[in-house]
Amino acid sequence: MRMYLSSFRVGDHPDRLLALLDGSGPADIAVIANAVDAQPEDERRAGVRREVDALTRLGLRPVELDLREFFDRSQGDIAAALAPFPAVWVRGGNVFMLRHALARSGADTALAALLRDDALVYAGYSAGACVLAPSLRGLEDCDDPRVVPDVYGEPVTWTGLGVLDHAIVPHVDSPGHPETEALTAVAAWYRADGVPHRALRDGQVLVIDSEYARVH
Repeated sequence: MRMYLSSFRVGDHPDRLLALLDGSGPADIAVIANAVDAQPEDERRAGVRREVDALTRLGLRPVELDLREFFDRSQGDIAAALAPFPAVWVRGGNVFMLRHALARSGADTALAALLRDDALVYAGYSAGACVLAPSLRGLEDCDDPRVVPDVYGEPVTWTGLGVLDHAIVPHVDSPGHPETEALTAVAAWYRADGVPHRALRDGQVLVIDSEYARVH
């Protein structure tokens, strides 16, 4: 399993992301931006463009894979769409909106299988990292779960993908980030309740490569 999980955007160690790829040349990477599906379309497009530009500067070839195009389709459709990519980049935004899109498209199951087979690198930041936890409880103090019923008229999914056995809490002790106060409090609540988690400051990344896992 290979993962590059950043607190905010690419973080301070993009070389670690590139090292997780095979190094044979520029790699295609699927950009999943469904955490911002509740934003106005022009803002969403601008957010996707920012991710594409940042990844392109690293020498990667980013292509958006919009999970909404796979809603309520066969599980095999999203698996086939993901299969050609050696990596995915899952951007931040609202973790509950992202979780809904992953579930309704079947990408949650497909990504978990690809990770088990070490068939791709999972990379991303903020909500893109948080969604991997066993549970999303606590994150409602930062992200509004009501966006899911408001946009889709469907219930919120509170379970995470369960790919990790602990939670990720981004933006902790990160002055200047608008969510730092809320998420620093979430990390404190997790500590008090004994919830396994890793807290990341902006700039930090958690790199996982097989048995190796370290915050940089």
